[in-house]
Amino acid sequence: MRSDANLAGPMADPVPGPRSESPGDVSRETSPPPLVDNDEIEDTPIGRAAQLAVEALGRSGGSLPRPAQTRIMVVANQKGGVGKTTTTVNLAASLALHGARVLVIDLDPQGNASTALGIDHHADVPSIYDVLVDSRPLLEVVQPVVDVEGLFCAPATIDLAGAEIELVSLVARESRLQRAIQAYEQPLDYILIDCPPSLGLLTVNAMVAGAEVLIPIQCEYYALEGLGQLLRNVDLVRAHLNPTLHVSTILLTMYDGRTRLASQVADEVRTHFGKEVLRTSIPRSVRISEAPSYGQTVLTYDPGSSGSLSYLEAAREIALRGAGIHYDAQNAHPGAGTNSTQSVAEGIQ
Repeated sequence: MRSDANLAGPMADPVPGPRSESPGDVSRETSPPPLVDNDEIEDTPIGRAAQLAVEALGRSGGSLPRPAQTRIMVVANQKGGVGKTTTTVNLAASLALHGARVLVIDLDPQGNASTALGIDHHADVPSIYDVLVDSRPLLEVVQPVVDVEGLFCAPATIDLAGAEIELVSLVARESRLQRAIQAYEQPLDYILIDCPPSLGLLTVNAMVAGAEVLIPIQCEYYALEGLGQLLRNVDLVRAHLNPTLHVSTILLTMYDGRTRLASQVADEVRTHFGKEVLRTSIPRSVRISEAPSYGQTVLTYDPGSSGSLSYLEAAREIALRGAGIHYDAQNAHPGAGTNSTQSVAEGIQ
């Protein structure tokens, strides 16, 4: 057992995102740009964002308390397109960059989480399918994420699409993932399970294995449709298979502060769910959408973007909640709060 006061140290620099090449025919006699005072740089929006990114990525501190035992979080919502995979990989990267050891289990046959983390997941790669169906040890399929130290991934392949049918005839079909995680001997602080957009056996396996459910909710009209069925499924699993399961976290995603609709949905969710809703919300951000095409999270693709800073702040809030420490929004990164229209505007650009 570790103490909650055990703080992680700074991590190694991640691999940066793509860079544009400078023209090769620039004269060598070109004079360098004039030096600018550091205070002047920090007073500009770009300078402030860069400074925050440097601090958040652990190059100058920013430690978070580690949980006393491994926190297993199930990222679930049967509605597609709400940001489950995006939330899973970026929260995992944020926690790892603050010194935690994090494992992402990709339970979605599309394998988008594996893609975003730069993990190879073609048909011949050992995957979570082999763990569920063939009882292969989880240790044999887990791969380290190159860009982020302390982050690991159990990839999904297309074979997982048939796992729902194959699991039906197997013994203890609902608890196969739970047993695989229990047999995994490597020390971990967090396990994040990315579920498919359905309430089938794969999602049930995740809920039996986990203790916490994290629900991303899109700030749009259909956000709450079908959420009741998800909550009923959580209650059923808690009643019959996993008494420790509970909805611990709700994260508002794709928040556009320029629209009244987003504010109305956010207010309704906060009124209904109360303290389970994170004070941090995730803005609509082109950078968040671009990052997976480079096999990266937004944290390594563009650390100074509003989307990156928002996920870092959401991870900070989750870590502090788990350690029983009060979350102080006054010390949050600019752009991470729900009322920051500036960060939303930056993200949409």
